[in-house]
Amino acid sequence: MEFKTIVISGAHGNLGKSVVEYFLLKGWNVIGLVHRQSTDSHSSSNYFEIEVDLMDENQVQIAVEKIVKKYSSIDVLVHTVGGFAMGSFLDTPMQKIRQQMELNFTTAYHLSRAVAHQMVKQSKGNIFLIGAASAQYPLHSKGIAAYALSKTLVSQLAHLIQLEIHQNNIFAHVVMPTIIDTLQNRKDMPNADFSTWQSPILIAQTIERFINVNQIEILVS
Repeated sequence: MEFKTIVISGAHGNLGKSVVEYFLLKGWNVIGLVHRQSTDSHSSSNYFEIEVDLMDENQVQIAVEKIVKKYSSIDVLVHTVGGFAMGSFLDTPMQKIRQQMELNFTTAYHLSRAVAHQMVKQSKGNIFLIGAASAQYPLHSKGIAAYALSKTLVSQLAHLIQLEIHQNNIFAHVVMPTIIDTLQNRKDMPNADFSTWQSPILIAQTIERFINVNQIEILVS
C-alpha cells in the first residue's frame, strides 16, 4: 500500500483528535499540528507532531517546510482549529468579532495558503476547511453573530482556493456540520438535543469520502 500524507491541525482538539485517530487506523501518515505538544500524543509510527502557532504566518511556513522535508508531499490538509462564541448582533462587541476571526479565519488562511503553495508544486492535493451550516443558512446564525460571520469567511476562502488553483488538480472543500457532538459543546449547551448532533467520526468519514471529489461545499449527514 502506498502511504499517503494528511496534515491535521488542532490534533489535540475534540474534532482533530478523532480525525487523527481515524486516518491512522486507515494507514495514512498523519502529521498533527498542535499549539503545544503533549506526552499523551499518539504513539503510532505513522504519526508525526509539530508544535506551531497558526496565527504566526512565519511559524506556519516553517512547519510546512518540515513536513515536506520529511514526507516530500502533502496529499490532504484538514484544518480543524477554531472556536465558538455565543452572542447576538446587538450583544457582540467588535473585540469578540476579532477573536473569532483570528481563531476561525486567520488560522485557516495562513495554513491553507502555505500548504497550497506546496500542492501547486506537486500538482495535486485536497484542502478541507471546517465551516458551519450557519454560514450557508443565515437563518441559523441568530445568537452566534461572531462565529457565523467568521465561518462565512472560511467558506468563501474554500471557494477562492478552488477558483484559483483547481487547474493544478487541487480540490478545496468546506465541510459544514451543524453542531459537533463534543464534550465542550455539551457543556456549553446542556439543554440541547444531543441526538441531532454530528459525531467527529462521521465528519472524518465524510472527509475521506470526498477526497479527490470536485465538490466545494459538503454538508455532513
